[in-house]
Amino acid sequence: MTDTSAATTYAQRVGFVSEMASRLHRYGTTAQRMESTVIALSQRLGVDCEPWSSPTGIILSFNDPTRPLGATDTTRVLRLGLGETDLNKLSETDRIAEDVVAGKMSVADGHSALRKLDTPASGGRRLLELLASGLASAAVAALWRLPWLDIATAGIIGLLIGLLFLFIERRPQMKEAGDAIAALVASGVTLLVANFVAPLNLNTVIIASLIVLLPGMALTNSVNELTSQHLVSGIARFAGAMATILKLTVGSVLAVTLAQLLGLYPEVRALRPQPDWVEWTALVLAAYAFAVLFRAHRRDYVWVITASIIGYVISRSAGAAWGSPAGIFLSALVVTAGGNAFARWANRPGAIIRVPGILMLVPGSASLRGLMSLVQQQDMGVGQSALLGVMNIVMALIAGLLFGNLLVSARKNL
Repeated sequence: MTDTSAATTYAQRVGFVSEMASRLHRYGTTAQRMESTVIALSQRLGVDCEPWSSPTGIILSFNDPTRPLGATDTTRVLRLGLGETDLNKLSETDRIAEDVVAGKMSVADGHSALRKLDTPASGGRRLLELLASGLASAAVAALWRLPWLDIATAGIIGLLIGLLFLFIERRPQMKEAGDAIAALVASGVTLLVANFVAPLNLNTVIIASLIVLLPGMALTNSVNELTSQHLVSGIARFAGAMATILKLTVGSVLAVTLAQLLGLYPEVRALRPQPDWVEWTALVLAAYAFAVLFRAHRRDYVWVITASIIGYVISRSAGAAWGSPAGIFLSALVVTAGGNAFARWANRPGAIIRVPGILMLVPGSASLRGLMSLVQQQDMGVGQSALLGVMNIVMALIAGLLFGNLLVSARKNL
């Protein structure tokens, strides 16, 4: 037990650990990392804790080891929403925990510092995230070397989706259908442009415009949790990711059906004419956009952007030489080891490197493309081929994550 924990009551320490657990969950930490962090923190504060985590809640069972068994049993049940990646708040949460354990901050002050993280984002910050939503969609379309009209269409739709979710925030009754509505809007605008302006790479533009909604990280984290024997959390997260993909597909198919009822049959083309410089410029812009959307602190932008670029370049180069699965495996391995090395060197969460580095590799777009093609063509062969491709990506990612952690062990669980 540290000096800080000795000067505080058992209830204060329980409250601080519970608040810490809810923060880690809220900021996108996987079950195994959150539980390991909570156990380590509890031990350093002189409290026994047995956590149980799922994507929508946490159960924490506490006991004071200095008192008779059963005399201080306390159980906290925390009902939480799905977490969203927030690298700045995750970093601040980690810093506060370190300061409390080191005695630089009391448990009460640490609890207050955590509560201050709930300060609403400024208007300027929300505007920046809105613009980043459009930039991310346009940059991903350019990364795939689509024509200029396709890039512009994806960027405009990305902005519209950002505005749509700002609107939905004030209307909770629309939240459940938010993904389907966004896909309906994205597909509808794309169909209109393809009908009245010029042909587009239809499905590819739709997927690029929806890039910020794709559950690729959730799908990857779910399999990661399953391989870590966190079976309940992994299955629940996997089901949630698939539900999101289904909602996006439903919105897209509904837009196509409505267009056909109105007599609109867009021309589809498969054209990727952009030179190399467009792809590499788009890579930098996409990395910046995701740094904003992941809410990294400005001091961390260079780390986030560098990790994103390195992850993509390794995957692309190694994939061209040895095949896509090998490229994804090597990229995930290097990024994971690099994140752990960063955590050791900077004494900060390795997620600052790991999350953006893996983002470019996740299978969300492949999953959505496969399901859309399956529904549109009504061909099980197409669906099976898409599923196999997604499974190859996921297996390569998980192998890279596992062996990356073996190559450089994590200093801390985050």
